[in-house]
Parts: sequence; structure tokens; C-alpha cells
Amino acid sequence: MRLRNIPGSRDVIAENEYVVHEEKTVKGKWNIVFGNDNPIRIEIGMGKGRFICEIAMCNPGINYVGIEKYSSVLLRAIQKQEELKLPNLKFIRMDAEEIAEVFGKDEVDRIYLNFSDPWPKDRHAKRRLPSRQFLKRYDSFLKKDGIIEFKTDNRDLFDYAVIEANEAGWNIDSITYDLHNDPVMNEGNIMTEYEERFSSKGNPIFKYIISR
Repeated sequence: MRLRNIPGSRDVIAENEYVVHEEKTVKGKWNIVFGNDNPIRIEIGMGKGRFICEIAMCNPGINYVGIEKYSSVLLRAIQKQEELKLPNLKFIRMDAEEIAEVFGKDEVDRIYLNFSDPWPKDRHAKRRLPSRQFLKRYDSFLKKDGIIEFKTDNRDLFDYAVIEANEAGWNIDSITYDLHNDPVMNEGNIMTEYEERFSSKGNPIFKYIISR
């Protein structure tokens, strides 16, 4: 059985205290959701939640929102959070294309894109999370001094992302084509499930940090 097809996962999500429901109604009000004015950082396409759970645990003074489209994958992240009970971590089940309808102007100061779906066919390019179409969406709610961190093991997707960032007028502040052997960019790196799997096979991990 494929993970994303686990029966009953949507019912569990609908009743879970760590999932924000009717997320479009809290646009511009995330400080109320968390009950404080701490910075907000989001991971789009968080998978099973290893990265965002760990980074939230390490940074209690920062609020995190994990976004995942597939219910049965989100369910695994919820299970982690139910053990950790981190007050600075919430989840949303949604399609990333609606992201600009969920966060208000200057509401987020960092976006994490980790091992995003490459959508390899050209006709699907606009669905890629580092595409210029998505960069425009991020621009609507990312703080002016905010950054985007993108990691992948897919060289074609990474090359595409670099071109898109340049074409969209973003600055590439840092870039590496072998993250785990880059002592500067790898400092404090938190691995995702995919990252651990791919790097264990000897695959280089690519990463950039961009800003406006």
C-alpha cells in the first residue's frame, strides 16, 4: 500500500490539534495561532516531518509551519509531533499553489524547500516549487530581508532553480554542489529522510540560499 493512500488519514488530520484547519482564515493572524510574535518559518512539502520537527525542537523561539499535500504523509509528521508536543510547530494539509492565500504580507521570514517534486515534464514546470511562478507567490508574504533555502539531489532541478532565481531577479547568496563536503554551508545542517537516503548512496546534495 502506498503511504499516501492510508485509509482514514484525513479523518485523523481533521481532528488533530496540531493541524490548522480553514487555513485561509488565519492569513495575517499567525501570531494569534501561535500566541506570540516570534518569527515564522515554513517548510513547503515537508514529507514525514523529520526536518521540521527537529528544527522546531532546536529553535523554541521560532514558530514553524509544515505544509504537506498528501494526507497519509502528513499523518507521519503528526505522529512525531504528538510525541514531541512542540508548541512552536503547526501543520497544514494543502496544495502549495494556494500558499499566497494562507500567509499575509511580511508574515514569514524563511522558506524551506527540501527535495521537492522535480515535475520533470516541461509542461509541468510551473508546478516546481523553485519556479518563477512560485517565487512570485513567495514574494507576496516573505519579509523583505527573508530568505529561501532549497536542497535537492536532482541536478536538473537544481540547475533549473538557479536559472529561475536569476530570471526572477532574486540574489543567490550562497550555493553549493556538494553540501555535505562544504564545511560552511553544511554547518548546522538538518537532514531530511530523503537526504539521508540519497547521500548514503553517494549522491551529492545541492543547496542554495536566495534573497531579494
